[in-house]
Amino acid sequence: MPYPAAHKRHILFAYLVDKEACLRQQVPRASLGEIVGSMNTQFDGALISVRPACRALPGVRIIATGSYVPDGVITNDHLGQHYGCDPDWIVRRTGIIERRHALPHQATSDLCYEAAEQCLQRAAVPRQDVDLLICATYTPDMSFPSTACLLQDRLGLNCAAFDLQAACAGFMYAFITGAAYIAARVSKLALIIGGDTNSRIANPRDQKTFPLFGDGAGAVLMTAAPKEYGILAYSLGSDGRGADLLSRPACGSRLPPSADLLAQGLQYLYMDGRAVFRWAVNILCDSVRDVLEYSGLTIHDVDLFIPHQANIRIINAALDVLRIPREKVFCNLHKYGNTSAGSIPIALDEAVQEGRIREGSFVVMSGFGAGLAWGTVVMRW
Repeated sequence: MPYPAAHKRHILFAYLVDKEACLRQQVPRASLGEIVGSMNTQFDGALISVRPACRALPGVRIIATGSYVPDGVITNDHLGQHYGCDPDWIVRRTGIIERRHALPHQATSDLCYEAAEQCLQRAAVPRQDVDLLICATYTPDMSFPSTACLLQDRLGLNCAAFDLQAACAGFMYAFITGAAYIAARVSKLALIIGGDTNSRIANPRDQKTFPLFGDGAGAVLMTAAPKEYGILAYSLGSDGRGADLLSRPACGSRLPPSADLLAQGLQYLYMDGRAVFRWAVNILCDSVRDVLEYSGLTIHDVDLFIPHQANIRIINAALDVLRIPREKVFCNLHKYGNTSAGSIPIALDEAVQEGRIREGSFVVMSGFGAGLAWGTVVMRW
């Protein structure tokens, strides 16, 4: 019996939890073996995602940025001493030297609050004028209420607030969504936040994945601008064929938390590193080419590239393919690791504070991750 990919996932998860119950549902043993054996090998070659057509959202601009990383510095040596990780392997394969972990009393909303507060103070606008808050995160404080609502209250705002979940592409999804509200003139000031507490969902026993991730948050405040500014082109897309390559199988409605699930470690993030690496390089290269072609710009025209800070090998591979000079690329991966939805807004804030982005600069930002999903923009600052 042929099974769709989504059905395969559901059968596999059920099989992991209770094999006999799964068999009682009359799923043949041969089919189970086929499904289990194929789930993470169907993309042994590089998965090539079909990209939707590019669009533009002119007439928007960022007027302030902010970022925050927690005080808990976790070095590679610390991971070696406490979790048996190889510090040299981490640097060689990822480019990460250290990352930040939230302190025991901190949750995602705490990190996002600090980034948003800094952003609002720099903007120096009346808080009552902020009429939209979007929080990109896949590690919310709780299933509900949304982290955005917690932030709206804590920041003293009177506005619509909602979460947006697109994992490591989350900030780019939220950024483009906020820009659409501004461009449609249904929002005057949109606060866009991206943040995650990856240390709570990464498996400390996974020596290849656990070192990759850190915690942090960033924020931007957007408003209307003349048409020559804003998002000159964006590529926003998804490819659910690769859903199994990067996922957190348990603790949702499909597999509610139970003692058996926790014993199997299904509450933790899972990643097929090799397949994700190949896809990430492809989608980063392809989507950057797409937005530059749509906007009529070239690599030479762009002042700064800010890719998702996932792995230095992904970034460097894409730079080599696209022939982007290293000096045109902002990287802080070595300090923070992969902060998921916090990755791009943290890097953007640091780039602004260092003076690498000025009025009129052409900036490319690209986020990609679980879903699979991606969002890439070229904008005039």
